Order: sequence, then C-alpha cells, then structure tokens
Amino acid sequence: MAVEAEKQTELTQRQELDLRENGFVVLGKLLDNQQLEVLRSATNQLLEAEGENAGAELFDSPHIRHPKESGADRLADLVNKGSEFDVFYSHPLVLSAVELVLGPRSQLSSLNYRAAIPGAGAQNLHADWHEAVGEGEYVVCNSIWLLDDFTVENGATRVVPRTHRSAKLPAELMDDPTASHPEEELLVLPAGSVAVFNAHTWHGGTTNNTELPRRAIHSYFCRSDQPQQLDQKRFLRPETAARLTAKQLRTLGIFTS
Repeated sequence: MAVEAEKQTELTQRQELDLRENGFVVLGKLLDNQQLEVLRSATNQLLEAEGENAGAELFDSPHIRHPKESGADRLADLVNKGSEFDVFYSHPLVLSAVELVLGPRSQLSSLNYRAAIPGAGAQNLHADWHEAVGEGEYVVCNSIWLLDDFTVENGATRVVPRTHRSAKLPAELMDDPTASHPEEELLVLPAGSVAVFNAHTWHGGTTNNTELPRRAIHSYFCRSDQPQQLDQKRFLRPETAARLTAKQLRTLGIFTS
C-alpha cells in the first residue's frame, strides 16, 4: 500500500531517481487543508503589517544578487514569524530530498514567501546559483510549497528536466531565457503540494493571468560551507530559539552544546 505523502519520512526509489536524473521531484501533498488556511491567514496578516517593508530582510542581505521583484509580493525571515512556518524546514521528507542533493552537511539558507500578482510573475529561466557547476558539485537546493493550486492560468512554475547536469546557465545556451524551452514542464499541482528542486535545474515562474495572487513558500537550502542568504544566527530571535529543538537549530546552521 502506498504511503500517504504527509506521513512519509524518506524518499521512495522512484522519487530518488526523479531527483537525481531530472533535477526535481514532486513529493505530493504535505500540507493539509487546515494548515493551508492557517498559513494563508498568517501570510496575509504579515503582508498587511509589514507593508512596503515586506521582504526587506531578504533584499537587504549581502548575498542576494538581484533587486526586489516588482511582479510578486514577498515575505522573508519566516523562521522568526511564527511556529506555523517551522514545517517548511523541518519536514523529514523534504530534508531527505535536500540531503540527496547536497549531502549530509546542509543548512537552511532562507525561508521566504512569494506570490505572483495578477498580470505578472513571469521570470527568466534561471538557476538559483550565480554560476554553473559540474555534475555532483551542487551547492543549493530549493523547495516550493504551494499555498494555492498551481495552474496554467495562474502562472505555474516551469522547469526544464536534466538541466542541472548541463554545467551551463540558461543565458549560455539560450538566446532568450524568457522564451519557452522545448523541454520545459509546468508544475500543475494542487494546493498543499511540495516540489523539491536541485536548484541548479533551470526553472522560473510564468505569468499569472488570473485576478488572484498565486502564493507559495520557498525553503531554500545551501551546503554548510556556503553563506546563507539570510544569516539565521544573526536574525534568530530569543523567542524563536526557545521553541526550536536542537535538530531544528542545526538545520538553521546554529550549533548548541
């Protein structure tokens, strides 16, 4: 009998093969409907409270190489903004996938919210690292947690399988990284689903042609020998540290005696 996704703790052989060969894997629905309602409410409240400063922690980081995105609403530093966000860097199935890509020494780099706004959200095909790396030399791994259904109409993420093995960035092989790629696939999935990317795999959001935002949360990991997008130790609030386990703190790159 198949294991329900939310109860899985280790990747199946098929999932391992997908992640190794294609550069991404769909893990199924890891968030139930009650969690989704809590998360949607929490992110709405944060967007209202933070206003124009929403996402400022991310874009003020010295390790972010791109300016603030105009076609999407952003939130950052979600580790410190409620226990409801702990699942995004603690779920054992996601951590199992991250370890397959990065090995046993990895850490959370950043935990952010992105919502493609109506009429916008399209991105160039890109990798989540500034330079190409050789096969097996992977530095970063990303997971995308869907707070809404991802559809063709609302700008589902596109991904080009096997490009993590190319040792090239899209701009090196494509005349126009905004254009469709003949091998790209759209992640058309229901809310609550999670996909994990070898973040050297080419991917990007597409245009949201609906009247509602398309919401997701990204837990982004890096090898422990690399700088985090957001210095988790520097930003960690005392009340956050008090609720986290030693294992969760280690995932943040914070080691306790």
